[in-house]
Amino acid sequence: MIDFSTQYLGLKLKGPIVVSSTPLSESLDNIRRMEDSGASAVVLTSLFEEQLALEARTLDEDLARGTESFAESLDYLPDLKDYRMTQDVYLDHLRHARAAVAIPILASLNGATTGGWVKFAKEMEEAGASAIELNTYALATDRSQTSADLESQLLELVSSVCHSVKVPVAVKLSQSFTSVPNLVGRLEDAGARGVVLFNRFYQPDFDIETLEVRPTLHFSTPSELLPRLHWAAILYGHLNIDLAVSGGVHSAEDVLKAVMAGAGITMMASALHIHGIEHIGRVLADLRYWLEKHECSSLWEMRGCLSRRSVPDTSPFDRGNYIKTLSSYSLRQKQAAF
Repeated sequence: MIDFSTQYLGLKLKGPIVVSSTPLSESLDNIRRMEDSGASAVVLTSLFEEQLALEARTLDEDLARGTESFAESLDYLPDLKDYRMTQDVYLDHLRHARAAVAIPILASLNGATTGGWVKFAKEMEEAGASAIELNTYALATDRSQTSADLESQLLELVSSVCHSVKVPVAVKLSQSFTSVPNLVGRLEDAGARGVVLFNRFYQPDFDIETLEVRPTLHFSTPSELLPRLHWAAILYGHLNIDLAVSGGVHSAEDVLKAVMAGAGITMMASALHIHGIEHIGRVLADLRYWLEKHECSSLWEMRGCLSRRSVPDTSPFDRGNYIKTLSSYSLRQKQAAF
């Protein structure tokens, strides 16, 4: 019998697949199906910092200032009615989700500044959240804002939340930070129990006919897994913080690669939208087949075997891979010309 059990954020989990934040989890029936299919935990859809501000009326007041000159600025944020859940509805859904299944339910907050996060994190804890995931997403668009400013803002947020709740806190990071290892180490010092690699960067598209900038949403593909594997492999073994890989996890092979890089769990969302919630069970069956074929009794025998600290040649994690990849491509092109 293959042992899939693991721990993440101090929580005992039955397997390596956690459902990442997705609208699918807004249905209790879907959450039950996720558990039945083999998900070891579910991260609820995110509640946005802007939503907290809107409900407190503070953002409305801020937006009202100066809108005589820039009325179009109001269009960049949704109206409150456009959000699917209010604060009270979110907490009520969290309570019902905890009662509906035996697996851990993680609450998710999405934002970039301290704001009302501390208060609401406490309320999430009181509502029964097994842990809290801070889904951080901030972009530097002002030339006066430095990378150090962004990191300090993030660390202040994480420290404030971690010291206000007793449940464990994970941070879902953007991959755009200059020194991921340094930042993750500082997040650990600030109280974070885990990091999720990485938040997806949803970039807007341009409509050349209407001259509008429009939001776009594309499901992830397995090719997006590579930077996550890279940083998980570099971080593994050098910090005590738990590692989760999210983005590009679609198959048993993807799960195996993430574990071999050093991840403690993998997270799925896009794959469930594409293939259905029951896809979790198929991935676990394929994973079990691979482990039995390779005579492994536990998935975790493979953990970190391809991490930077475990391989004899570390150059693939440094400039070596970059140089070798470009050089080999150039050589192939020259050979093809002859």
